Amino acid sequence: MPAYARPDALVETDWLAAHARDAGVRVFEVDVDTASYGQGHVSGAIGLDWRKDLQQHPVRDVLDQRQLEELLSRSGVTRDTTIAIYGDNNNWFAAWFFWLLKYYGHERVVLVNGGRAKWVAEGRELTNESPSYQRTEYRAGQPNRAIRALRDEVLERVMHRDATLIDVRSPKEYSGELIAPENLPQEGAQRAGHIAGAANVPWASAVAEDGRFKAPGDLRRVYESAGVTPDREVVAYCRIGERSAHTWFVLTQLLGHEHVRNYDGSWTEWGSLIGAPIER
Repeated sequence: MPAYARPDALVETDWLAAHARDAGVRVFEVDVDTASYGQGHVSGAIGLDWRKDLQQHPVRDVLDQRQLEELLSRSGVTRDTTIAIYGDNNNWFAAWFFWLLKYYGHERVVLVNGGRAKWVAEGRELTNESPSYQRTEYRAGQPNRAIRALRDEVLERVMHRDATLIDVRSPKEYSGELIAPENLPQEGAQRAGHIAGAANVPWASAVAEDGRFKAPGDLRRVYESAGVTPDREVVAYCRIGERSAHTWFVLTQLLGHEHVRNYDGSWTEWGSLIGAPIER
């Protein structure tokens, strides 16, 4: 099978089993269901609650540079540490944490192919022990604004039609039939529909039945059929930015697209803006 564009961004569960406890590796579990970690996790893995650990409060935003430095310092991470991330729901929030680390310039980050579900399905060992590590003094890089889109930047691209917008939510969310996934109704918006001009390429189109990513050729066909090509800038969005981070990972790390932004404000922001162009 042809290799992914950046094969070093993805590891298999065999690799995780062999290296989770290596001194130069730090493993994080980031789940949609934040109770999953407490029900058993990979030995040595640190559990992160995406609501509490990876967002600012009360302001809605990703962690700032200082906050990320504190998170990684207390986790014993250095700039040379390989950070391996896995989670439930085919790595939704694991991919979001991957994107956040790249936003602040951490080079050595890998996503575990198949995530938590594959690890459990293989009958691999789970533990309830929470690890602790010697504190470091981690220093993050400056934000890489080329991989993030803010609302005004998205609006500019909509008006000028100079980027490809992809809505990676379900078809029912895209059409406006649903304003949020049926099992996650607590974070909605004032209006339903999609950003004007956006194509619908559901995030799950990139995932095979076993939870692993599809082969490069299959991925290319999925996105090219929707007009997503390497020569145009792409802006991906979903509801709160985690599914679109998953698509950002596919396009940048697996297919090698150079100009992809994650609009992490996504539908909960856009669907509540005054005057924002919406289609149904």
